[in-house]
Amino acid sequence: MNDSEHLGRFLEVWSAISADTIDTLDQIYDENIAFSDPLHHVQGLSSLRQYIANMYENVTEVRFSFSKTLVDDDQACVEWVLRYAHPRLRGGEPIDIPGCSRLEFTEAGKVIRHRDYFDAGAFLYEHLPIVGSIIRALKRRLSDD
Repeated sequence: MNDSEHLGRFLEVWSAISADTIDTLDQIYDENIAFSDPLHHVQGLSSLRQYIANMYENVTEVRFSFSKTLVDDDQACVEWVLRYAHPRLRGGEPIDIPGCSRLEFTEAGKVIRHRDYFDAGAFLYEHLPIVGSIIRALKRRLSDD
């Protein structure tokens, strides 16, 4: 299996991920996976499974859609949009957050490093009642300059 096939399997698993399919992460991640995003860092497959399980506890929808990919040797980058809905954010309406994942594969084709890049403010903080209005105002002011 080549790196494009490894990336294809990664996309397949994440496209179907749900609270009931978290065990499929074993198919794509090395036992020593280092995962980070703007809000968390976890080390090890069991910690990653727990982090993903926690993600599903309070949401009514979580779905990734993937667009552009780039593969170079044992590394890949993937652009995506996360759609999620939380009953206490934006009145439970879906929120779309664009992002990108940088992946590093082992020789066996499993992901050993996974780093997500996305706007944490757009993900969470902008949708909180008081903090959100402050962040949105700051973004507008910065974009006007």
